[in-house]
This record gives sequence, structure tokens and C-alpha cells, in this order.
Amino acid sequence: MKVLVTGARGKVGGAVAAALLEAGHEVVATDLARATFERQLDGEPAYVQADLTDAGHADAVARGVDAVVHAAAIPDPAHNPPAVVFGNNLMATFNVLEAAVRFGAGRFVNISSETVPGYFFPERPFLPDYLPVDEDHPVRPQDPYALAKHFGEQLMDAAVRRSDLRCTSIRPSWVQWEGNYERNLGPDVRDPATPSAGFWSYVDLYDLAAAIRLAVESDLPGHEVLYVASPDNATGRPLAELVRRHYGDRVQLRPLAREDASGISSAKASRLLGWRPTRSWRDYLDEQGRLRPRGERIR
Repeated sequence: MKVLVTGARGKVGGAVAAALLEAGHEVVATDLARATFERQLDGEPAYVQADLTDAGHADAVARGVDAVVHAAAIPDPAHNPPAVVFGNNLMATFNVLEAAVRFGAGRFVNISSETVPGYFFPERPFLPDYLPVDEDHPVRPQDPYALAKHFGEQLMDAAVRRSDLRCTSIRPSWVQWEGNYERNLGPDVRDPATPSAGFWSYVDLYDLAAAIRLAVESDLPGHEVLYVASPDNATGRPLAELVRRHYGDRVQLRPLAREDASGISSAKASRLLGWRPTRSWRDYLDEQGRLRPRGERIR
């Protein structure tokens, strides 16, 4: 297929573009960064600079593609004014989706967020109703980032009602790769003394890219929302022990697939996409949460 990948200069978008190319797809990459006028390397995707908050830019890059992976976004609510986060993320999603509908793309993979239920960045804190969180959990966002992602999922619902486009919204957990495992998860491995907004969930970048590729290639009808998280938590300790330590009986703990389970369930992604994650923080970090020497890394 010919696949448009937005946010292709970012962490997730870049990995997805590489995974799609490796699988034999043609990729058109777009982002805000300026292109360089250099010879295109073998296997390098075509690149077009575009501001997707402009509907004309979105039309230009989405014309003629078979599928879209929409990864472009301001990635959190903490480093820009709220109106900038909300406006950028929602309008970019609307414009690219509208272009996909009008130009007849067959599939749209929307990169949503684990923050959609609302308990990650609330002004008035609250806890999830139960763990592991799944796609049936109530959605109560307060912050501009989670709100925009939630509305983006509603845009997908509207698109499948008014067109033949099939949509999948992926809610990734905290994305890790070899460059940030030690910084982000090392402290949890050494001492899980502080609570975790995501209940110690995470996902490896390359496993996430594989899930997104599967979503692009799938024949799922309508619009499906799927969490994508590693099956284990970032501490290696029993989830029940962590929850009791930090939250007592304020969070209901449902049956776990494994003792050291993640706070987020990806069972639906495994069932509908056949996604099987292959990487863990243990492949990169030792038992003290320090980065393994390159020769010792499992991956």
C-alpha cells in the first residue's frame, strides 16, 4: 500500500515509517521540519513538509494514498499553552481525516493516547475504577491533551458513519526505546517508591510500530480503539503488591494475566490484530535499572 505517515520526524512516526518500509509498503512521510535537498537514499521514504493544522496542506499530502497513520501531535499538555495543545492536536486530526475521507483512503490509524480516561494529567486528581485498565473503562478527561485525543476518537466514529473509511485508534502506553529506558524506567526498577500515573505501564517503540503496521494491514471494520502496552510493568514486581502499597483498596484489581502485569491491558489488540510484543525493559536494563552494555543486550 501507499501509506502516509504524519509526524514522521518524531519518535513514533519515524519507527512506524521504517516498519512499513520493511514490510514492503510505499511510505510518504510528513512533518513540520524542513526537508533537505539531497539525493534520496535507497529505502528512504518520500518526504513533504506540511503544517496539518492547515486544511490545504492536509489535502496535499493525503491525496492518492491507500492508508494513513496519523502520529503528528504535540505529545503532552505540559510544555505548551492549553489552547495550543488542544487546537493543534484536534485540528490536525480533523484535517487529515477529512482529506482521507474525501480522497477515498481505505484505512486510517489514529495514534491516540493512554491518557484518554483522564487520570494522567487531571487538575482534580482521581483514580481509575479498576486495573488493569482496558477499552471499556469510563472516559473522563480534564486536560487539553487528553480531551483532544478523546475528540479525535469521536472524529473516527463520525468518519466510519459517513464513509467507507475503516479506522483504528491506538492508545499507546509510555513509549520507550534504547535511548531512554534507563532515564525513564531505571528509577522504577531500582525503587518503586513513588506512585505511577500510568500504573507502571510502558511499551517498547518497536513493538508499538509493529502493532501500528498490523493495524494498517488489518481488515477490521468500523472503528476500534485498542490499548498497546507491554504485558509486564516497569518494576518487575507484582502489580497487586504495588497497588496495595500506594492505593490500598481504593482501586479494584481485576484478575491478572501474570503477576507482574502492566496497569493497562492489551488483550484486545492481541485478539483483534494478532499483536505479540517481543521486547521488555529487561532486554535493555539490568536488575539495578542500569543500561546493559551493548554486547549484553538481548535486543
